[in-house]
Amino acid sequence: MAGKKKEATLQITISNQEQWEETLSIKGLLVVDVYQAWCGVCKPTVSLFRKIKNELGDDLLHFAVAEADSIDLLDKYRGKCEPTFLFFAGGVLVSVVRGANGPLLQKTITEQLEAEKKVLSQGLERIVIKDEALLEEEEEIVPVEPQTEDEDVVPAGKPYTVAIIKPDAVAHGKADEIIMKIQEAGFEILAHEERTMTESEARDFYQHRAGEEKFQELVQFMSSGPSHILIISKPGEDADVIPAWREFIGPTDVEIAKKENPESLRAQYGTEVLYNAVHGSVDREQASRELAFFFPNFKISNESTKEEAFTHPERTLALIRPEILKERKDDILQSISNAGFSIAMQKEIMLTEQQVQEFYREHTDQEYYPALLHQMTSGPVLALALVKEHAVGHWRNMLGPATLGKALSEAPDSLRAQFAPRNSDINQLHGSSTTEEAEKEINFFFPVEHTLAAIKPDTLEEHRDEILEQIQNAGFSLSQIKEEKLSREMAEEFYKEHKGKPFFEQLVDYMCKGPCLMMILSKENAVQEWRSLMGPTDPTEAQKSSPDSLRGRFAKSVLENAVHGSSNQDHALEKIKFIFGDIDLNMMVHEEEDSEKDKI
Repeated sequence: MAGKKKEATLQITISNQEQWEETLSIKGLLVVDVYQAWCGVCKPTVSLFRKIKNELGDDLLHFAVAEADSIDLLDKYRGKCEPTFLFFAGGVLVSVVRGANGPLLQKTITEQLEAEKKVLSQGLERIVIKDEALLEEEEEIVPVEPQTEDEDVVPAGKPYTVAIIKPDAVAHGKADEIIMKIQEAGFEILAHEERTMTESEARDFYQHRAGEEKFQELVQFMSSGPSHILIISKPGEDADVIPAWREFIGPTDVEIAKKENPESLRAQYGTEVLYNAVHGSVDREQASRELAFFFPNFKISNESTKEEAFTHPERTLALIRPEILKERKDDILQSISNAGFSIAMQKEIMLTEQQVQEFYREHTDQEYYPALLHQMTSGPVLALALVKEHAVGHWRNMLGPATLGKALSEAPDSLRAQFAPRNSDINQLHGSSTTEEAEKEINFFFPVEHTLAAIKPDTLEEHRDEILEQIQNAGFSLSQIKEEKLSREMAEEFYKEHKGKPFFEQLVDYMCKGPCLMMILSKENAVQEWRSLMGPTDPTEAQKSSPDSLRGRFAKSVLENAVHGSSNQDHALEKIKFIFGDIDLNMMVHEEEDSEKDKI
């Protein structure tokens, strides 16, 4: 009861025009929370205001709440759910803050209180502003822009992540409270938009989870009401903000979040895996995709140009041809790294004449083609999928002229000149010429593969959602998924290559303990990518060399090592057929490609 009384005395309640006029006559600075009857006052700011009041201990600082529906002068605020705080001194408006922005509110209160003290003690003139929502005559409007912190100082390259306050948290009136906590934790909100996703948008946004059993439920939930979409950064830090944000929101599974990170947002506001209150990008590539999805026109400032449209990472194909690969591979890879490229995929491959002819089919009539064919089949080629903003153009600029003689004479610092071969007139480095060509060439060397993956019995029960999230965040498509309890005969057949080994019987017993989750994962280089995500078979080794791998996180022993994956493409196809029958994998690829085209 005492707490309620204290809260009531902190903020004066203004419920009619007479009280409004009376309260505005109070000496000092008055901060008014203008609210709608249907959404109530901004409760998250109450503790902030009390803290400020206690710290300053100033009798000239006053707080009030005013219902827009009951006061005529606030009629233009009606119907708006965004919290609005009006600052009055001497009965006139001196500042406006929109949104429950804790740091900005505290800064504005401190500055305006100091300014009012100078007015009262030194006779200085008040700086009066006009807010369009309080003006009756349209032609008299002098608009006041909502205040934001450092709104013009968002340097190019500033680390960011995309966050979503989901419909469940918004429906329970927790959005403003969550935003306050985000800001109090030192995160900066670069952009903020409230929007309700259509089912189609939700389906596109979560396309990578289309194979999940609860996919339709997820789509319906995310399109069931408004979400708050935020771009989050961390002031004063050059490091990636994403790990800090992921730690702040906590594990996907709410129950795990409550045990492992009780102060996290999901532990405080989530109720279950699907309704876990907030979303955050898992890595920079995902953050880039999500930024483009929600804020296609978002811009960041640049010291040289002041403003520059946000650009998205591109992929391009790079080839290191046989002669120079043998001699200078490490030097070239170092140059690629120094230029800021990430290597998404790489493959060393011996090409057949038919493959070279297919890849260079537009060059087969050229005089240099026989020499090119000989060069490309003389030894292994290293194919690289490079990732960077403007990757195609940047890589081609680094390469220099295609003709080796011209590269040596006109661009001696180019890579083709620096890594010129001793015994050939053919330049030793290739780069895609357009983004469209890059995707075709990458698909040539890294076609979409399918692999069989399984989450083993005890791990399925304990860590299903975390593993599925990590799979999806790694860019895999869940082409097929089913939960199945293996019979002893099925388990023996599934692991027939281990028959006769000392651990075989134990392995079969373990796999029959309960249901497994069987999945077909699709991605370029899927077999190797999945094995990399799983980590080493021995969890002790996994924890040392790959602590973020699935086995590094969830495996208990060499036998109970959380997940299973095929060892090569042939093995994958064999196991897929065993579990899923005669499924048309080519048809799945076409369906996935069509889905991607529909999203463009």
